[in-house]
Amino acid sequence: MPDTPVVFAYLDEPPFCWPGADGAAQGCDVELVTAALQALGITQFEQQLTSFAELLPGLAHGRWTITTPLFVTAERQRLVDFSRPVWALTDGLLVRTADRGRLTGYRAIAEIGARLVIVGGQVQEQAGIAAGIALDCILSVATQEDAVTAVADGRADAYASVAMAHRGYLAREPDPALAIVNVPASESLPAAGAFAFGKQHTALRERFNTALDGLIGTDWHRAMMTRHGFPSGEY
Repeated sequence: MPDTPVVFAYLDEPPFCWPGADGAAQGCDVELVTAALQALGITQFEQQLTSFAELLPGLAHGRWTITTPLFVTAERQRLVDFSRPVWALTDGLLVRTADRGRLTGYRAIAEIGARLVIVGGQVQEQAGIAAGIALDCILSVATQEDAVTAVADGRADAYASVAMAHRGYLAREPDPALAIVNVPASESLPAAGAFAFGKQHTALRERFNTALDGLIGTDWHRAMMTRHGFPSGEY
C-alpha cells in the first residue's frame, strides 16, 4: 500500500472522464483506474479535476499520483513515467457542419489556410505543423470547451483532438451545427495512450501494470469500453 493517499487527476473530457452531478469523476478511464487500484487493495483514492496544462506539471510536483491516460511521447517521458497502453486512438477534427466537405484533414487545412484550434500542449498541434499548417493559423486555448467555442463563433475553422473526444463532447452537448471529420490514416496513425505516474511512484506503477494486465481484454473491460462508445479496435 502507498504511504500517502493516492490522488487521481482527471479532465472534463467525456467519454474518458468528467465530473458527475454529485462531483464524483465518471468515465471509462475512471472505471479502469478504480478497478486496477481495487485489485491492489486500494479501495479509496482522491479525485482531482484539473486542466490539461496542469496535468503533468502537477504530477511532476507531487500534487497527484496518477493522471488520466494521455498520449505517450518522448518529451513527456522525460517528465513522468507511463503505465502500459490502455487505448490507441486516431485524431479527428470538430468543424462547422457546412465545412466538413472541405476540411478533410490537416493537409486540407494547410492548403486553404484555414485556422486550427488546439488545447495547449496536446500532440495534435505538432501533427498540424507537420502537415504544413502555419503557426499563425494555430490558436491555442486552455480547455475543450474553449476550443469548441472558438469553432462555433468563427475564430477557428477546426478543432483538432482525438475523434473519440469529439464524439463524447457531442453526445453530451448535441449541436447540429458541428460535425466530426476523421483525420486520414495517411496523416495521423492511431497512437497509444497510458496512465501517467510521478517518477517517484515506480513500485506502484509496476503493480498497477500487473493489475491492468488482468483487466484489459476481459469481458468486463470490453463491455465497459463498448458502453462508453469505443469501437473494438481502439482499446
